[in-house]
Amino acid sequence: MTAGIHPVREALRARRALDKVLIAKGTAGPRIQEIIELCREQSVPVRFEPREALDRAGKGASHQGVIAYGAARGFVDLNDVIDSANLLVVLDGVEDPHNLGAIIRTAHAAGANGVVIPERRSATLTETVSRAAAGALEYLPVAHITNVSQTLENLKRNGFWIYGLDERGKSLYSEVGYARPTVMVLGGEGKGLHQGVQKHCDELVRIPMAGAVSSLNVSVAAGIVLFEWQRRRSR
Repeated sequence: MTAGIHPVREALRARRALDKVLIAKGTAGPRIQEIIELCREQSVPVRFEPREALDRAGKGASHQGVIAYGAARGFVDLNDVIDSANLLVVLDGVEDPHNLGAIIRTAHAAGANGVVIPERRSATLTETVSRAAAGALEYLPVAHITNVSQTLENLKRNGFWIYGLDERGKSLYSEVGYARPTVMVLGGEGKGLHQGVQKHCDELVRIPMAGAVSSLNVSVAAGIVLFEWQRRRSR
């Protein structure tokens, strides 16, 4: 954690990997505006919270209305991953850091070349995620994007085939051919894939369920479909 206007501004100027920046509501001025603009340039989420919340988070530190949280690891540019990738995992709103970490761990084990997460409505690379990933963050690139739908269209233009995992999919995950290079899109907890994202998938696949519960935890579902992809690759 970094507290105070000057330390946070310098952290941003040095392009340190940051998870998020908290700014006390009502705090203003040119230095605050500079921090906001630097966050926008670097895709660092900014949250405006009551000053009392920052007092609690700062645990007595003189925060001057600004606190930054460091990320466990920085993000990569998606364009740096595309050329050599056979499998990318795109997450559409996975907000639980334990799930994100578990998916990163599973994706690495299954042979994925990268995980892609949006800036909004998503967990990010915190220490909790790093612990849940059990070391996989050191090996698997994670890219930050602005818009999932636009990213999927860009990946299509680069030759990728897009498969969305959704309980309403017409095809069983075990019966799909999985053209390569492959993008596997997984939805968030409870909500699944957003309708707008579904429209950008080449095919929606589902995992058949025998019990009364209609869906699996997203990290469990990720393991099932990603290792099916890996099984096909190993043939």
